[in-house]
Amino acid sequence: MRIYWLLGAGRRAHWALIAGVAALVPLLAAGCATPSSSSSYSGPVATVSLAWDYTPNTNHTGIYAAYEQGWYRQNGINLTFIQPGATAPEALVGAGKADFAISYTEAVTSSRAAGIPLVSIAAILRHNTSELVTLKSSGLDTVAKLAGKRYAGFGAPQYEKPVIEQVLSCGGATNPSFHYTSTDVSALTALQSGRFDFAWVFHAYDTLQAQQKGIALNVFPITDYCLPDYYTPVLITSTRLIQQYPDVIRRFLKATAQGYTYASAHPRAAADLLIKGAPAGSFQGTSFVYASQDYLSPIYLQGAPCWGEQTLAKWTNYPRFMYTHQALVDANGNPLTGPPDYAAAYTNQFLPPCA
Repeated sequence: MRIYWLLGAGRRAHWALIAGVAALVPLLAAGCATPSSSSSYSGPVATVSLAWDYTPNTNHTGIYAAYEQGWYRQNGINLTFIQPGATAPEALVGAGKADFAISYTEAVTSSRAAGIPLVSIAAILRHNTSELVTLKSSGLDTVAKLAGKRYAGFGAPQYEKPVIEQVLSCGGATNPSFHYTSTDVSALTALQSGRFDFAWVFHAYDTLQAQQKGIALNVFPITDYCLPDYYTPVLITSTRLIQQYPDVIRRFLKATAQGYTYASAHPRAAADLLIKGAPAGSFQGTSFVYASQDYLSPIYLQGAPCWGEQTLAKWTNYPRFMYTHQALVDANGNPLTGPPDYAAAYTNQFLPPCA
């Protein structure tokens, strides 16, 4: 299998062809420096890399908050970033070219099925916030009306079709088929072009962007239509790192958890840290960032005593849906002949204890 899920937090989802992995940044190197005198950690500093899934957005706020306030350095972590590129973050981690990455349940499950040794070590968001959308002006105000309509696909029909067919069927469509066309333009651009009737987006990005631009949408959250909820996005690492550097993972997650906990309690201040830390020109204005942050901050910890915790139920229910709909293939591109090991796809062991 040579293509991997790369779900952009504020976009929809897209695929990246893996044509080879170049050495991008120095990878984990313990003992390369010593912490500052204000550090709460007195051992050697580890230089680690994190591969982004997409351009800076509010899924990333906790990491920027921890970085800008020095919490990684205080835990002996010198964090470097790998910007989105032609190679999927899952492939970078699997090839040892990134130590951590932001990924998704779909990507972790499909990558593991193909033999890439990834593990989810923390849930960034507690719930799936993606949804199908149509323009209000289209008159397509129920999911049943989407049957037979034109869908702006993101290049992963083996995943998209089962999900959308499930949503349409649950919403009352007697024949849940639809017309699939892959496109690389944004969801809003696709809908406004008149060539597509509906798209699959994330609320915190496309839907809120539409609101900011005065574009009226009909919104259908996918987990309202007989689909199991799942974590999206998540933080991942490799089994190699787990075996060789467990303490580094613990220190990385301690700082990260501090950042997301802060962002949950202080949306506006955390959004300012995101804006400050992101590369220049990442955002056209602050109003959208604030609106997106206000929406996402409560979801970082929603329904859990601490940030990052994952459950076997969520790591079973949606991956099992993928398996039963033959959306999982092995390294040779053949459908799996048995269910994946759901429990092995995630761990909570490196998260800091609840306060």
